[in-house]
Amino acid sequence: MIEMINKTNFAYSPFFLNNEAGFNNYTDSLKIIEKRLTDFLKENNQPYSGKKPHEIEARLNELSLGSIKGETLEGVAAELAEFVINDSINVHSPTCIGHLHCPTLIPAVAAEMIISTLNQSMDSWDQSSTATFIEERLIDWLCTQVGFSDKADGIFTSGGTQSNYMGLLLARDAYCKRVWDIDVQQHGLPTEAKKLRILCSEAAHFTVRKSAAQLGLGEQAVITVKTDSNHRLSIDELNRRLMILEEQDLLPFAIVATCGTTDFGSIDPLHELSAAAMEKGLWLHVDAAYGGAMILSRDFKELINGIELADSITVDFHKLFYQPISCGAFLVSDRNSFQYIQHHADYLNPQEDEEEGMVHLVNKSIQTTRRFDALKLWMSLKVVGLDTFAEMIDYTCHLAREVAAKINKAEGFSVLNKNPELNAVVFRYNPEGKSDQLVNLLNKQIQQELLKSGRAFLAKTRFDGQVYLKMTLLNPMTKLEHIEEIINEIRVLGEMFKMMEE
Repeated sequence: MIEMINKTNFAYSPFFLNNEAGFNNYTDSLKIIEKRLTDFLKENNQPYSGKKPHEIEARLNELSLGSIKGETLEGVAAELAEFVINDSINVHSPTCIGHLHCPTLIPAVAAEMIISTLNQSMDSWDQSSTATFIEERLIDWLCTQVGFSDKADGIFTSGGTQSNYMGLLLARDAYCKRVWDIDVQQHGLPTEAKKLRILCSEAAHFTVRKSAAQLGLGEQAVITVKTDSNHRLSIDELNRRLMILEEQDLLPFAIVATCGTTDFGSIDPLHELSAAAMEKGLWLHVDAAYGGAMILSRDFKELINGIELADSITVDFHKLFYQPISCGAFLVSDRNSFQYIQHHADYLNPQEDEEEGMVHLVNKSIQTTRRFDALKLWMSLKVVGLDTFAEMIDYTCHLAREVAAKINKAEGFSVLNKNPELNAVVFRYNPEGKSDQLVNLLNKQIQQELLKSGRAFLAKTRFDGQVYLKMTLLNPMTKLEHIEEIINEIRVLGEMFKMMEE
């Protein structure tokens, strides 16, 4: 074994960045991949190739997963282009307007290369050094932007699911400590915890229920509150629910406000929810994964007035901040809230390090190993600039209003949110005199045919049991002409499918 080790010398391996051969291979590799990607993007302005799931799966099953002696990157890249890249969803297409899935800014893509190459781990300072302080400064900036005081703090996360979970975790443990003097981290949940309840709107993200289940409370702990005609949480209904919970001797401990619902982009009444939370002694978590980007807006920033009253906030950067997946943040109004997830390991983040000024970000995170995602946002803010961010975000919100008005006027269409708050428009092809069953079928067929043809990618959703189409207009490269073409396509397809069904 020792003889074999002595004969093996990776010091000059072209697979690592510590020697001339490695440096040359790195440069050549970037050029090869860059060409494959730019070729794809130059030749494809459509959102998808149109292949069906089973077709893609069958093709990918032809590929080997590895090789014994290794292959050339040129050969692997050619295979990658044919079997993976060419059938990927093209988020840069102006007609890729289905989900909260954004085109990426070039400075952020460049940052991804730096992040992967330097491979910093954001758990302890001695694995991330300068990266730690970049993240800390960005968190301070974000806290200032949302209107928090200098007591606030936060951490970068993988996105809304993790951030919402953290908000409810801290809310639960803070309540248990305050009401029962129970340290959940040390002693687990008390028997009374089965009475704990979380309130949110019926349009809140599914991760509220998912978090409740993972926190040992069960999905039954989530009490959904009806929304008003603008798809925002109804304060009257909230007060009614709170009264019923009190009569049932149940224990609400948190309200989740949604700042940008997934379907409609609606924003719950933050000031009123804050007042209700303060009156009842409840934690207010604001899920602003979608709408948090309004902190950069000029024309629509007032929509999120009241967000500064939250105890915790979710913000996603892989939506309206145009960052590569994944990139999000979790903010708290009081940094002491992080005490409920701290754990000190001698090998990683010993307590004495803090006294010596060594910052270990794992103290604020439910993750240990974590990427230097803050660099993407930092480079984007520096290169693109706050003015351009505001222009891009505001353009998409203004576009949504124009689109909703245009579709609403179009014969044979109906729009659910005629005055969108953010940039999502929910509508459907709705020919007069046809049954809901037929209209549902027509809209499903239209959505599938648009995707299969590669002409447009719209999402489909349900509201009150009926099928609707959804445009999520995140892309500032999408123009009104693109939407007009899509509406014409929908009308033609709708007429064709209607004739076939009849």
